Formats: sequence, C-alpha cells, structure tokens
Amino acid sequence: MVGSALTRRLETAGYTNFVVRTSAQLDLRDQKAVADFFAHEKPEYIFLAAAKVGGILANNTYKADFLYDNLMIESNIIHAAYKYGVQKLMFLGSSCIYPKMAPQPLKEEYLLTGLLESTNEPYAIAKIAGIKLCDAYRDQYGCNFISVMPTNLYGPNDNYDLENSHVLPAMLRKFHEAKVNGKSEVVLWGSGNPKREFLHADDLADACLYLMLNYNQAGLVNIGVGNDISIMDLALLIQKTTGFTGNIVWDASKPDGTPRKLMDVSKLNNMGWKAKINLETGIQQVYKEVFGN
Repeated sequence: MVGSALTRRLETAGYTNFVVRTSAQLDLRDQKAVADFFAHEKPEYIFLAAAKVGGILANNTYKADFLYDNLMIESNIIHAAYKYGVQKLMFLGSSCIYPKMAPQPLKEEYLLTGLLESTNEPYAIAKIAGIKLCDAYRDQYGCNFISVMPTNLYGPNDNYDLENSHVLPAMLRKFHEAKVNGKSEVVLWGSGNPKREFLHADDLADACLYLMLNYNQAGLVNIGVGNDISIMDLALLIQKTTGFTGNIVWDASKPDGTPRKLMDVSKLNNMGWKAKINLETGIQQVYKEVFGN
C-alpha cells in the first residue's frame, strides 16, 4: 500500500528512475542478499517502508516473527545504506511506538516515556530500534537518515485478510461481505470506544516526498491528520459507505488495544504540510476501487 502510493506520488512529481524489488525477489531479512542488492544497484535515495505488519490478532499470535523480521529488515537496509553511500534514507515507523498511556495528542518527545501497549509491543520495539538506528548512524557516521511516524493508514493495495489486516480494511471487507451475503449482523472486536486517527496512503506519500526534500534532522516527525474517530463511529461510517442494513454487534471479550492514538502533527504542519483527503471521501474512494461499489 505505502510503496505503491509513494511510487504514484513520485511519478506525478516527475521522477522516473525507480529501483524496486518485491519480497519474492529480495528477502530483506537476508543480510547478504541485501548487501549484494546495494552493491549492484547503488541506490541514492531510500524510502524504507518495508515491514511485517498486521492487526491485534497477528501481533499477538506471531510476536517473535514481528520482532525478528522487522529488526532484520531495518538493520540490514540501514547498515547497507551507510556502507554503500546512500545520500538520504527515510525510515517509516508507526504511531504504536508511543507509550500506551501517553498524553494525547502524541508529541514526538513522548517516545520512550512509558510502557507500550502489550498487544503490539514487538512491532513497536522494532520500530523504535529503527528510529534509534537512524539517529545513531547520523551521529556516528554523518548519514542523512530521517524517521517519520505515520498514523493508521488506509488506501489502495491495503491488506484485506480478516486474520491479519488492520481495523479499517477489515471492517470494509466484513461489512461488504455481510451485505453481499445478506447477513443480519456484523460482529466486531472490543467495545468500539477506542479512538483512532486515519490517514490516506496518498496523503502519506505526499508528506514523505515533502519531508524527503525539506527535512534533514535527527529525531522523528509525526505524519497524520490531527483528528480522530471512535471505532464505533468508524463502523457506522463504513456501514453507511457499504450500504449494509443489518446490526452491529460488539464482542467485548476481545481486546480493544490502546485507548486512543491521536498524533500531534504541529511539527509537520509548521513546516508547511497538511493532509488533504477527508476520511469519509477517502473511504468511499477505497471502497469503490477495491470492491467496485
């Protein structure tokens, strides 16, 4: 999702010389394979969006995989970027790096000020390590490596697998299939009370290009829209978008995750960038693109 959005945005800006590999073509967990790739291709600029990702169920089930795979991916790429003289690297993290009970909205300086949410701790720890790796290579070797923290994303080419997708795409699929199959209800996890912020992947790509061109500092920059919505209200919005007329049932035996994750985007806004795509409009666009409705 993120890689394709970045490619679309770069193409729009006139860039043509892309060096890309699918996960089938290059295992980023393989140190030698990554080193050989860098030695052969000698990329100049890198958007490091590759990661093993998933929702609460996947994070809880595959804790070792989430920690190991993400640590290996970022370590191999960041080190190779230093070794082979990459001019600039952008590391994409996640809003889950912030402490579970951090004050809202989440400011960049709240990193490492409290305990993480247990349901995605392995992924969060790996992403925090990536931020620190970028800063360490900048400090020790003078590398221009920067880190950005996107909020929850949605958009074309998202993952719609009900076992390991994130909340918004999972809801879209659930409500769509319930409508198509004439079901009377949709069952959703938790209470519906947690709040989340959602950013369209095309807005993320636009922000990434802006920062790649204009930001050259240590630390991190939040990327988000600056407002959030309850999971319950999100469900109602998706129900409206899909046209499902049945009932919504909340399974309170399932976990809610972090109570709220709203990004403070004043740092990015003050640099001159703001998100443009409204959530309802964005969801309608995605639903039409993915499900043809």
